Amino acid sequence: MPIAPSSALKPQLTAVLTHFHDLIVPLWQGPGWNADLALPYEALDADHRPLPPQRYRAMACARQLYLFASLIGEPGAAFAEERAAALFRSLQRHFHDAEHGGWFYSIDAHGKPLDKRKDLYTHAFIIFACAHYWAKVRESLVESVLDAALEVVAERFATGDGLYEAVLERNWSSLKSGPLQNPLMHLAEGFLATLAVREDAVTQDALLDLANAMQKRFIDRQHGVMMEKPLGAVDNWFEPGHQFEWFFLLESSDLLRGTPLHTSLNKAFTYAEQKGVDNLTGAVSGMLALDGSVRDGTQRIWAQAEYLRALTLRPGSEAVLQRQWLALQQRFLHGKGWNECLDAKGQVSRRDMPSTTPYHLATCYRGLVEYLG
Repeated sequence: MPIAPSSALKPQLTAVLTHFHDLIVPLWQGPGWNADLALPYEALDADHRPLPPQRYRAMACARQLYLFASLIGEPGAAFAEERAAALFRSLQRHFHDAEHGGWFYSIDAHGKPLDKRKDLYTHAFIIFACAHYWAKVRESLVESVLDAALEVVAERFATGDGLYEAVLERNWSSLKSGPLQNPLMHLAEGFLATLAVREDAVTQDALLDLANAMQKRFIDRQHGVMMEKPLGAVDNWFEPGHQFEWFFLLESSDLLRGTPLHTSLNKAFTYAEQKGVDNLTGAVSGMLALDGSVRDGTQRIWAQAEYLRALTLRPGSEAVLQRQWLALQQRFLHGKGWNECLDAKGQVSRRDMPSTTPYHLATCYRGLVEYLG
């Protein structure tokens, strides 16, 4: 169990929540919202202007659906239910493939299908978002879309060994992509979100099978780390942020806590901290080789948020959590929004603000709220 938090952290929680609700969320109600398509722009620049749209992704729509669904019923968020409903309609209107089933990856700037392939990452986020949205509104149409997404993942993406293809052609023919860690992690997240809102034996079995398969196919035996590609793949690596993200999902689940995968990620957490986190600044490196050498020192806000969230469930010194909280506030959050990426030296390397990032902040802050009780 996590250590008992001190009251000294509560003013910091108030500060980040105020920044989130008063600045970040309104960005996606106003300048980040394309009212004509009823979709969020992919990103805003540092002055809150939409970057010239080249595409709109179903995954980004789903992440924003989660964002506004999470606000339904919150004080001062009367707008949330209407915006979530609009995003849910847009997900179906723009991205659902009426001919072959499933959802397209993206549409172009004018709303026409662009990348028609079907990828697991997108479908995982549709499951995740619809589960959270259905928990708030209990509308039968929302549950039917959740069911359809679960069904298409089971019938089309599943490889028969507990894993799932990362990408398929529009008509579900194989692209020989094989399984990849990141979409599989978010599928586990979607399964967990589904099980949090209803009893579902089929989804529970699929989640346990997935956890067992990840342990066999993706976990390095020496360090316990979750690799990005299956074991034995050429040019493999691991990302500290994903170790922390996996740890939180496993540790927070009564079903998955105590599984071999959970044991591995406990070990991986320690190794990722030792090799991928700067003890002075709290910076989380982007990509590491298995020996712990840095392959990409880029510091991304999502990895900072995932590390901070994971620490709320990690026994240890409160000082580490305090350091990481300050690192997020001081190095990534600012008066006009956030820094998406810093380079290995801590300088801002990406100033645009993607519509997908508030999902990571929302889940992080939810973890912090629960930690502080």
